[in-house]
Amino acid sequence: AILLHMTDGIIAFDKDGNIMIINPVAKELLNIENEKNFDQIFEKLDVEINKEAIMYLENWTSLEQKINIGEKNINIYFAPYKDENNLSSGVIAVVQDITEHVKLDNMRKEFVADVSHELKTPITSIIGYADTLQEGEYDRATQEKFLSVISSEGRRMADLVSDLLTLSRYDTNRVTGNITEFDLGELAKKCQEKLEIEIEKKHQEVECYVTADVPPIKADKNGIERVILNVLSNAVKYTPENGNIKIYVGFVYNDAYIKVIDNGIGIPKEDLGRVFERFYRVDKARSREMGGTGLGLSIAKEIIEQNKGSIDIKSEYGKGTEVVIRIPALKKEEEK
Repeated sequence: AILLHMTDGIIAFDKDGNIMIINPVAKELLNIENEKNFDQIFEKLDVEINKEAIMYLENWTSLEQKINIGEKNINIYFAPYKDENNLSSGVIAVVQDITEHVKLDNMRKEFVADVSHELKTPITSIIGYADTLQEGEYDRATQEKFLSVISSEGRRMADLVSDLLTLSRYDTNRVTGNITEFDLGELAKKCQEKLEIEIEKKHQEVECYVTADVPPIKADKNGIERVILNVLSNAVKYTPENGNIKIYVGFVYNDAYIKVIDNGIGIPKEDLGRVFERFYRVDKARSREMGGTGLGLSIAKEIIEQNKGSIDIKSEYGKGTEVVIRIPALKKEEEK
């Protein structure tokens, strides 16, 4: 019963390599069908493993083997087992599916590489311009131009570090937002006002529609404001001049929602499923040129989920994007 219900695969081979015991998980992970012994199994998997070395030279050989079978990453631990006279009688193989561990490890490596790259670019600019200023005498206009670049790149690094710290706090559940009761419609209009200068620069038409009977929500107001500002600023940033952006605030079932629809450049279908990944950019060159750390939507998702809500994105490349944020609303008896 234990072997049948284990999540790891178990195979016991006798000293001749014949299978004595095998559980269903091992058969599934290693695609074992009619193979009856050690050599047949590992020759089929194109893996060279010395059974005798495991049995008799356990201190001199590796007892672990990583293999790939299709899209799966499999780790196999080998150990000799001994009889009552302490003599080797065969080999036990423990088979584990480590696909998820490998995926997470690769994500960690990519994340470290992305952070390093994002920090290296502004650091290189700062050092380059600072060294140039030190090496020669320049007129006031040139000095101001160089210092402006240094200041801009310094702020870019500060924003990146700030966003990384925010994500770290959410990852470790160290965020203690100030939970208050507030009106989502009023907050949406406030966010629109904060971006008024950028909207006017691009001559965009932004309209905000609020359903009259949207109940208040109880959540981290500062966090929700940050999310709305991120979504709305993305809409402004990626919608061309004279474009249209519509904001709807309403109530459906038990959730208050805010929907932001633009007729901007949109997101390709193949990128849509990855927009919430950290540092993922649909158009890397254009995104960096327009500013931002590549962490905005990752932070938005963390904030919304922390407040028991959801955020979804629909988009059609070249036609526009729709972002819907849902947050549980207070029931009538809960309202003050």
